[in-house]
Amino acid sequence: MNDSFGASGFNATATGSGAAQENKAEGILPLTIGQILESSEDGIQLYGVHYSMLSLLAIVRNVEHSSTKITYRLEDHSGQLDAHLWLEEGNSDKVPGVSTDTYARVIGSVRNHGGTKTVMIFHINQISSPNEVTTHLLEVLNARYKGEQYAKGAAGGAEGASEQPSASTGGFMETDGNAMGLSGKQLVVFKAIKNHMSDTGISRQELQKKFSHINAAELATIVDYMTQEGIIYTSVDSDHFLCVDA
Repeated sequence: MNDSFGASGFNATATGSGAAQENKAEGILPLTIGQILESSEDGIQLYGVHYSMLSLLAIVRNVEHSSTKITYRLEDHSGQLDAHLWLEEGNSDKVPGVSTDTYARVIGSVRNHGGTKTVMIFHINQISSPNEVTTHLLEVLNARYKGEQYAKGAAGGAEGASEQPSASTGGFMETDGNAMGLSGKQLVVFKAIKNHMSDTGISRQELQKKFSHINAAELATIVDYMTQEGIIYTSVDSDHFLCVDA
């Protein structure tokens, strides 16, 4: 992963709608099949940032050859779709060495035919290490996180207004989290985790920044308690947390 390429970790252009948007879109966005299937008719975008291409890592379940194209049936944990590699005239014998039931990396663009999403392949190759599967998933999460941060920054920093402390509760807002037996500092930390809009969850460092009046040892005790009780769980690593009922 490389955070130096742009707001979402990759080159991108935030544009308006219509033809100008399509012409200006650039960069590659790592996605899962589920994200592709749920994408809008306006092309590949994330938090208003548009991309010209996508990268995808999936299992090749089936390969069909014809004189003009190769159709791959791709599958990952989030779904299945077809991807087409068009062959240049006279080069139909030059096909990528990709076997069925193996992982392949695809670079391409999304097409919508009669409501069915497909991928037009620009490049496909069989991966050499299973570590690339994990790396791709982390890239997907990182792109989502960076895109969210970029969108929040563009919105002018309105975030956090709802987290102002309430004097009537000793500096903490009482909310529905007390139904789980939480109160005081436990409750406000729980709400911060629950309200954090990210697939990767909120990190210990972010929690500590939000609640600088809670020392690190006490915060660790609160987080560990909620983890043991099954109220929250770790996501990408032991230092990122998501709420079970979020």
